[in-house]
Amino acid sequence: MEMTVGELIDRLSACDRDVTVRLAISPFFPMAHRVAGVIVSRDDDGHPLVFIAEDKDADQVGYLPPDAAVQLTWQEPVDAPRRRRRGAIRSTDDR
Repeated sequence: MEMTVGELIDRLSACDRDVTVRLAISPFFPMAHRVAGVIVSRDDDGHPLVFIAEDKDADQVGYLPPDAAVQLTWQEPVDAPRRRRRGAIRSTDDR
């Protein structure tokens, strides 16, 4: 099921209006992109579509933060691996 403009507006209405908007792209290599515009077009059957677009000269902003990828269900929550305590290294002169 695809999201409608109304659903998008409802979700965005809960956000601070002054917060930056980014596009989350590619679940298997999650990157963040800047939003440049919103356009209305039509699909092959003539049904209206709204596109949220990236600027034609824009570059990737960076990796998608891990918590965003988890919220999008693109990845499972991951805990940092436990670290083993390393033993002290003795010099050969201490024997």
